Amino acid sequence: VIFRWWKISLRNEFRESRPGEIKESQEDFLDDSSLHIQIAIVFGAKVLEHVLNLCRGNYDFLERLPVPLLLYIISFLELEDIARLSQVSRRFEMISNSNALWENIVENLRDTITPEMKELAQEMGWKQFFFTNRLQLQLQLRRRRQRQDAQNKKLT
Repeated sequence: VIFRWWKISLRNEFRESRPGEIKESQEDFLDDSSLHIQIAIVFGAKVLEHVLNLCRGNYDFLERLPVPLLLYIISFLELEDIARLSQVSRRFEMISNSNALWENIVENLRDTITPEMKELAQEMGWKQFFFTNRLQLQLQLRRRRQRQDAQNKKLT
């Protein structure tokens, strides 16, 4: 673990000061409570906790994966598993409820999705679209067509 700092000041006494540096092994860092305090003061408790976890070998690679890759992986899960995953963290809750994930799921499960259905799904949200039964979707599509026809008649 390397901790570096710089003093930035307009005072003459600090003009010639050089950056400071502390280098410690991970084991020594874990025992250095004074350095923990300095890191918490400068960077905050979350950064300190993250660094301590890294030194202990506790890293969560799943949390660090890019969102497109997570969306791809999650789209293969069962619905119950997606619901459970959404309770793990704020990040997974956001991803589990995202339009991108549910669009992926809908496109994987439905044989055909017409452009009209895509527009409706974008209006109502892909997750809502997925959980709406077919009869209700047909009704909503019919109403949408009627509204568009009425608007087209007003324009002509």
